[in-house]
Amino acid sequence: MALLITNKCINCDMCDPECPNQAIYMGNKVYEIDPHKCTECVGHYDQPTCVSVCPIDCIKPDPNHRENLDTLAEKYLRLTGQLDT
Repeated sequence: MALLITNKCINCDMCDPECPNQAIYMGNKVYEIDPHKCTECVGHYDQPTCVSVCPIDCIKPDPNHRENLDTLAEKYLRLTGQLDT
């Protein structure tokens, strides 16, 4: 599933540069994650890098965008141009 940043975010700017899919952006109040670009770092890293660098643990699974590992891998291939849509 895609990830989301909760309202506990302090806008520390640690997560944004770590995202290999450029899925993280500044929202109205806190950083947000585009669920169409988030692969939980599948295809790039073993674990989501945004979660590992967040100092306050405010990045959680997004219950509105549940995806299994195969779906995340397919999204990675599509985002990197390795899979035709």
